[in-house]
Parts: sequence; C-alpha cells; structure tokens
Amino acid sequence: MNTYQNVPSVSVTYAQNGSSTKSNELGMRAMQERAYEKRGEQYLLIKSPPASGKSRALMFVALDKLNNQGIKQAIIVVPEKSIGSSFNDEPLKKFGFYWDWEVAPKWNLCNAPGTDGGTVNSVKSFLNSDEHVLVCTHATFRFAVDKFGIEAFDGRLIAVDEFHHVSANPDNKLGMHLNQFIARDKVHMVAMTGSYFRGDAEPVLQPEDEAKFETVTYTYYEQLNGYKYLKQLDIGYYFYTDSYSDHILKVLDPNQKTIIHIPSVNSRESTKDKIREVEHIIEELGDWQGTDPQTGFQLVKTDDGRIIKIADLVDDDANKRDKVSAALKDPSQKDNRDHVDIIIALGMAKEGFDWIWCEHALTVGYRSSLTEIVQIIGRATRDAKGKTRARFTNLIAEPDAAEDLVAEAINDTLKAIAASLLMEQVLAPRFNFTPKQADSTPIEGFDYGEGGYDSEKCNVGFNEETGEFQIEIKGLTPPKSQAAQRICQEDLNEVITSFVQDKTTIERGLFDEELVPEELTQVRMGKIIKEKFPELDDEDQEAVRQHAVAALNLTQQAKAVVNSDESESTAGNTALIEGVRKIAMDVRELDIDLIDRINPFGEAYAILGKTMSEESLKQVAAVISGKKVKLTPEEARDLAKRALKFKQERGRLPSITSPDAWEKRMAEGVAFLARMKAEAANG
Repeated sequence: MNTYQNVPSVSVTYAQNGSSTKSNELGMRAMQERAYEKRGEQYLLIKSPPASGKSRALMFVALDKLNNQGIKQAIIVVPEKSIGSSFNDEPLKKFGFYWDWEVAPKWNLCNAPGTDGGTVNSVKSFLNSDEHVLVCTHATFRFAVDKFGIEAFDGRLIAVDEFHHVSANPDNKLGMHLNQFIARDKVHMVAMTGSYFRGDAEPVLQPEDEAKFETVTYTYYEQLNGYKYLKQLDIGYYFYTDSYSDHILKVLDPNQKTIIHIPSVNSRESTKDKIREVEHIIEELGDWQGTDPQTGFQLVKTDDGRIIKIADLVDDDANKRDKVSAALKDPSQKDNRDHVDIIIALGMAKEGFDWIWCEHALTVGYRSSLTEIVQIIGRATRDAKGKTRARFTNLIAEPDAAEDLVAEAINDTLKAIAASLLMEQVLAPRFNFTPKQADSTPIEGFDYGEGGYDSEKCNVGFNEETGEFQIEIKGLTPPKSQAAQRICQEDLNEVITSFVQDKTTIERGLFDEELVPEELTQVRMGKIIKEKFPELDDEDQEAVRQHAVAALNLTQQAKAVVNSDESESTAGNTALIEGVRKIAMDVRELDIDLIDRINPFGEAYAILGKTMSEESLKQVAAVISGKKVKLTPEEARDLAKRALKFKQERGRLPSITSPDAWEKRMAEGVAFLARMKAEAANG
C-alpha cells in the first residue's frame, strides 16, 4: 500500500458559486457575455483561462460582425489541426442566440487531408466565395498571406486562437503578418489566449499595436470561483533523487484521473528511453492485463483488484498511438468518467486537449515555458460533476553538487520556484491599488470586513462577484498616462514574470543572507521596469514598479498568514482575502515603504525547505553564495537617485554607518559613484 506524498504547495479554495457556468437569456456564460459587450470593437483581445468558453465567445462576436457590422467573412486561425474541432457547428439559437454557428465541412481546413501548404489554394477559393466561415491552422494562414498578400483579406474578421503563439519578434511570421494587418487597418481582429505570459520574455505585440486592442480579461479566480463542482486547486513541486520512475507512485494516486507528462528525452530527468519509462510506470501501477482491442488502452490490475485503463500516447508506433488518440477524442465518451483513468503523454495532451475528468496533472521535469505550464494546469481545471479538487504536481530531480551539470540543475530548481510564484499570482483575485488620502471613501460593491470602512486607516475591500481587491496604500504613486494605467490594470503579471525569472533576483532573494530587500523591490524591479517600458516617464515607471511589488508581496504575505494559521478564521475560500486583511490590520499603516521592505522570496524559501533535503539545500546555497554579485555602475546610479529622494525627504544624505540596512546600501551606492568619478578624473 502506497502512502502518497503531501507535496508542499499553494492551495487555493474557491466559493463554488456557479456564476461562471450559468448562462444568460442568449446562452452566454459570464466571460462570453463580457466579450459580447465589446463586439463592436475592431480589435479585441480576450485573455481568459482554459475551459472558460473562448471558442464560443468568438462565435457570438463573429456572428454579430457578419450579420450586423458589414464584415464579409470570418477566418478562424488555430495553432494545430486538433483544435479545429472547437469551432464545429453549434446550434446557438437553441440556447437563445439570434443565429446558429455553421461551418461547411469543406471550409474546416483542419480536417482536410495533406499538409498545411496544400490547403493554401482552398483559402483563395474561400475568399472568392459567398461562404461566411473558414477554419484553418496558423501555418495555412501564414502561407496564404505570403501567397495572396494582406490586401486579399480586406473587410474580413481574422480571429487568432491561442494568441500566445504570436510574437513581435520579426522572425515570427504570424506576428509580422498581424503587424501588417494592423498597419493597413482594413480588417477586424479577435485574439484569444488562455495564458497570461509568454515564458520566453518576448512581447506578443509591440506596445503601440497592443494599445489598439480593447482587452476583455476574465481571471482564473473568476473562472474557478464560479464553478459548480471544483472547489480546490493545489499546485506544488516534489524533488526526488535517482530515477523519477522509482518515485512517481509517491505522488501518483491511481484512484485519481491523471495526465502524466513524462520528460523530454533531452532533459536531465529523462532516462533517454521513453518507452521503458512508460513500461516502468505501468509496472509500478499493477499487473498488466493486456490491451483493449477497441480503444488501444492498456489494462492494469491494481493492488486493490481494480482494472484501470491507461492511454499511452508515447508509443512510437503511429498506428497504435493514433488509435488511442482517436479513442480519447470519441465524442460519445466525452461525459463518461470511466472511459479512461490515466493518460501518459510526451509533447501531447496539453493545449486544446479537453478531458473534463482530469483531477491531477503530473509533470516530470522542469518546463521552460510558463505558457506551457498554464496550459498543462488548464487540463485539470475543468468543472465536472463529482470533481471537487484538482492538482498540478511538478516532479524535479534534486540538484546534486557532485554532478557536472549542477549549475543547470540549480537553474531548473529556481525556474520551477519562479513558475510556482507566478501561478500563485495568476490564481489570486485581482488587485486594484489606490493611494490612501485624507478624503478617501469606500467604493460601492466592496466588502470592507467586519468593522466596515475606516477613514482613519488603510482599508482592504473585496468584491466577491468580480473577484477583485480594492486596497489603499499610503505613499502609493498612481499611474498618470493611459499606458501606465493599462499596465497596472492588465499586465502586472507580465512585470512579475520578468522579475521572478531574473536569475540574479531569485538567487539573491532565496539564498543571500545579507540581502536588503529594497535591492530587489526597488533597484532590480526598477531596472526591469525601465527596460520593459522605456516609453514611460520616471513617475509612471515608479507607479508600475510599486503596483507590481505590492501585488507580489501581498500575495506572498497572505500565503504565509494562511500557512501559519490553520484556525477557522482563515479556512475556506476566504483564506487569501483574510490573509491580506490580516496584514493590513497587523501594521499601523499599510504603506509602500513597508511593502518594499519585504523579501518577495521569503515564503518560497520556507516551502523549499520543506520539500528539498537539508543537504541539497545547503549545497545549492553554497554554489549560489560562491558567486556574489558586485555592485554595477548602473545599480549604483539607481541607488544614488534613491539617496537623493531620501535627502529631499529627510534633509540629509544616507549614512554609510546607519544601522538601517537600506540607508547604508544607498550610501554605498553614492560612495561607489564618487570612487568611479575620482578614478576617471585621475585617468
């Protein structure tokens, strides 16, 4: 009998209020209704989690454009053929809408035989026809634009699904074409993505192009809070030594519907024999009973006598793999919970893969793309009857200082922690920060807790319906320009992504015992903001920096409160809300200086200490502390600027002998610059 590891993780509990699955009189769920309200926009960007109904939201918007806005045709562009089925016919009138969604079989090119290049002429035939809807892959669309030019698409709607595949990099062909379409300004465009960050640090669109899009954002919190059945989502990582296949049953419960993503053959975690890895997992689960002739699923008898069905998508035999894949997509089995129990995949069953019963996404090896992690977690966050809890577990090989590849192993560990921190931000309610003023008043729709709104202190309000915090912070710089306001409202997770993925930042945040937190929250974050948004002036850059640091640190501190207080006051779906309120209550005033003095990685280190062996943790700390980073001229200049602000506020420069670590560090920056100037003068 196995005892399953309780993997240290972030655990978010939701209200199950059913709002995100209820439909209005037009048959629209909450997110779809929000998108439909913006149907008149020429450029629309929908940021919404997997399973929130983006495909159908597009159908509603596209049908209105075709019938009421003079758009000739709608072209739906998807990253791979398998996702094309998301846009099959839908009888929308049956649920109260004005028109049905219909795609003639001839014009769903995802079902056409042959290669993407071979379907290009079909795109031209469609453009010349009276038909209304075409579905094709990103590749087919790129070839068609290359062949026929962007002018051929004038007056049409171009809808790009899984928009995170696009990049502003000139080498990204689809991104280049979209920039050309925007510059010509003769098409309507709807872009949809379930991912909140790219993971490769390249913008999807240039800021000036993105500013033309009206954004519809539906958060993970709204989506999961509004489910009917799923109540809790756990995210964690588990470190192991030797081979992962010897440890997998410590985190894999055969009673849970699970997708196992085995590691890429090029990764550290791989044994380089993927077939044997799958066989070993099957052997660990029980006695093999043969293969189901209808589905190709492997049948395994577990210790408790149950027969479980395992879908192997790793097999190199294309015929066997295609049979299994077809069985998984069988529409007649979509609502059958017992159709399959475990899916083992490599490079498959991620984006666009719809198995509502999945309770556990178990991923072996670090995934470099945060977008990929979001997509994998999205496989487990579908709402399904009887499914109250879902989890994502990342199995990672523990760094071994004796290995030649210890630096790579440590990098993977740090990146996994960064991914975990980012997912916590994605899963949290939305933060709206406002400066605390003498005339601040409560905002309608927000609950300010037991005592209500108190004009004498910084207040924390929460709107259960929209999943939004309204938090007053003393000394907060508000964003002035429209661009800075948009970043603070829509893109703080992008900023936090760049920060926690910065290698020096996370290394120092986790392992530098002499760290002054402001070096990260002010200097490093300030540098990242300057590089990311050079078009903003100094005041707006500071506003974005403060908002990003506040969002990250309040989430982390609330998590620390929740993890340390198991009392009923922080139980249930209000845990994070109570955590944020408790932080505000525990200090005399919630001010930006106080928030800047928190190390954003403190709580992550506490969790790392629970999951990694003490010996490994010491080895990692030793490797990282062995490469202490010296102050750079750029950082010294930033410290000197902050020293000047200190002088304006206090009437004196920071002292190098001050007992306050941050004041001392600013003084060191001033001294460093003075030395540089003296050395330059002396030649």
